[in-house]
Amino acid sequence: MTGDRISRTVIQAGIAAASDEMFLFLRKTAMSPIIHEVLDVGTGITDADGRLLGSGAGIPTFVGVLDKSVKRIIELHGTDSLVEGDMFVTNDPNYGGVTHLSDVVIAMPVFWNGRCLAWSATIAHWSDIGGITPGSMSTRASEIFQEGLRLPAVRLFAGGEPVTPVLEIIFANSRLPDFARGDLWAQIAACRRATARISRLVDTYGLEEFECAIAELFTEGRRRAADGLKKLPKGSYSIDMEQDDGEVWHAGITIGDDRFQVDLRDNPAQKAGPYNTSRDGAVISAQMIFKAVTDPQLFANEGSFAPLEVLTEPGTIFHAIGSAPHGYYFETRIRLFDMLWRCLAKHIPEQLPAGHFASICGTVIAGRHPDTGRDFTMVEPQMGGWGATRSRPGLHCMFSSNHGETFNCPVEICEARYGIEVGWKRLNTAVGRGRHDGGAGLSICYRPRSKVLVAVGLSHNKTRVWGSNGGSQGGKNSLSVVRRDGGMERFGYVSDLEVDAGDDIVIETAGGGGWGKGPSASRENGGVRE
Repeated sequence: MTGDRISRTVIQAGIAAASDEMFLFLRKTAMSPIIHEVLDVGTGITDADGRLLGSGAGIPTFVGVLDKSVKRIIELHGTDSLVEGDMFVTNDPNYGGVTHLSDVVIAMPVFWNGRCLAWSATIAHWSDIGGITPGSMSTRASEIFQEGLRLPAVRLFAGGEPVTPVLEIIFANSRLPDFARGDLWAQIAACRRATARISRLVDTYGLEEFECAIAELFTEGRRRAADGLKKLPKGSYSIDMEQDDGEVWHAGITIGDDRFQVDLRDNPAQKAGPYNTSRDGAVISAQMIFKAVTDPQLFANEGSFAPLEVLTEPGTIFHAIGSAPHGYYFETRIRLFDMLWRCLAKHIPEQLPAGHFASICGTVIAGRHPDTGRDFTMVEPQMGGWGATRSRPGLHCMFSSNHGETFNCPVEICEARYGIEVGWKRLNTAVGRGRHDGGAGLSICYRPRSKVLVAVGLSHNKTRVWGSNGGSQGGKNSLSVVRRDGGMERFGYVSDLEVDAGDDIVIETAGGGGWGKGPSASRENGGVRE
């Protein structure tokens, strides 16, 4: 390929920088702590056809969302109708939302001299998007209509001008309209910032160099994927994995010289409850395991997944259609990833750790601040124990594989913004044993100072975290409510749970699985024991 390699390298770095800058814009300007503290967001740049070029930090499963969102927007609206300054919003899995209604995608085409060259896109979890329960994640939902406002890939801006009725509909359907307004404009600003940066790159280096730089990115992604695939053991592998409700899921993985196939067709029908994921969501789980075993580096674009093929059956939990609810899609998706991980760990245990707590443990506490009288919705993922590896014990209190580069909300923020006392935050030391022990989970106590409603979804609430290569199982995830009268209730999934001031909400996350047979290697630096 002719041209200036240095310029193309600078362009590629500029695309990556644009994604990172979007991420920082969101973090600095959003209203909700779930965004600016926890970083439950994703940012990315695609080419004109929606093929992923680069992504910012944040949640790994969001890396694979934005390209699929943009492709669906293009499918629905075409390219001929696009003009400079357009912007689209979607949150519906049937219209490119991919996840659930609480995750709102904003996407903007990037124009240069009248031609669409790329897209900038963001996704962020909003604290409330309507629906039958505060926080918009109800375990009682039987249809997606009950989960909140659906935004089916509609124009938010037309030619740079806001489509005011759409904005008004959004804010009118949130219990926290000020937060919805602030978070939306933060995403808009982030997209505009990246759009300006991409346009300047083309102004500086020219269209031909920009297009060559993109082509090289895809080529590099395909090369790295192919190199990683060559190192994997060839063959067909399968797994049946029992879930907390007694249902058995199935997966097959076939690894060939130039193909990594994941077969999810033989699985239960989609649920009448909010425990489904879209086909795009299932593809993302497969993308994550493929990336982990072939090229576990930050580099990722459309070419990185070229050898991957995912087979699903419409109407199943991994390819939900119609009006199926998706509120707790994240638990279905992380359990799918966990199942694929375990399938491969049986055959390449030296390369993969034992199982981790494998849950987002998404905790929603909604109420009225006892001091300010202002309504609030706290949305908080939890940390847990990771599995041990061939060479070391598991890590303590990390976020799950799917939640990645995020943070917990500081105790001070929780107590100030929500009026909820944090009674304690400490290690849960029930871990899997082996040559190396699993990492410790978390025990945290929330004490609301006013009446609140609680919603939570916890996988591994009955089945223990799996050990590897002879290591023992890890722990389980649980939520308990200890009432002032001494009574206690325990839950795995629940919503609209009333908790009074003075009651304790106690969440305990699982310790990771152990790795290898034999006595535990000694732990240094204050390791844990049961």
